[in-house]
Amino acid sequence: MKKNPYRNKKIFFVIPAYNEEKSIGRVIKELKRAGYKFIVVIDDGSKDNTYKEANKKKVFVLRHIINRGQGAALRTGIEFALKKGAEYIVTFDSDGQHRVEDLPSMLKPVVSGKVDVTLGSRFLRKTKMPFGRRFLLKGSVLVQWFFYGVKLSDAHNGFRVMNRGAAKKIRIESDRMEHASEIVEEIAKKKIKYKEVPVTIRYTGYSMRKGEGSFFGALKILFKMVMRRLIH
Repeated sequence: MKKNPYRNKKIFFVIPAYNEEKSIGRVIKELKRAGYKFIVVIDDGSKDNTYKEANKKKVFVLRHIINRGQGAALRTGIEFALKKGAEYIVTFDSDGQHRVEDLPSMLKPVVSGKVDVTLGSRFLRKTKMPFGRRFLLKGSVLVQWFFYGVKLSDAHNGFRVMNRGAAKKIRIESDRMEHASEIVEEIAKKKIKYKEVPVTIRYTGYSMRKGEGSFFGALKILFKMVMRRLIH
């Protein structure tokens, strides 16, 4: 496992979690073992023991009384991290899809000052995924390019790194999964320097059963992306 190469930096992880009692402990354990100590879990109104399992790991645990959505959870976590003096913020999934091994390459361009934001891309590195999921992700890429003029190889990858300045500029108003296209829109509108970085996504039976991992979940997100842009 690759260790944290920036132990003198205040790198905060913002991890939205909804009904992730089976995976949240393992995700936190991997991050801690690699030397990352500033971890914020946002229990987004879970009906299981997500809050209890995260608390066992002695990290920051915030709680939404009701399920508000991943966008709202990210907003809560990022605001908290900034108040705690975060220099860099990593958005990271709670279901185990993101790999600790990819963190050094995601962090380096931002910590070195070359860019303000890095966006993980599963298409810059060979990743096996269901055809339907791949098709809809590529469709989302075209929508982002058409509406926002931002040419990316991936869409709706929750693995991101941003410096403090970018985190303060990017406003997340969408409570649900369409927040991902909103972040891209903010990057384009505010001319924030960004770079895509190859990452590997771990697709498992567990993660694919989650709503955002399903074919219909991805189709729903794509539809909301289009509707949001047409309304705005």
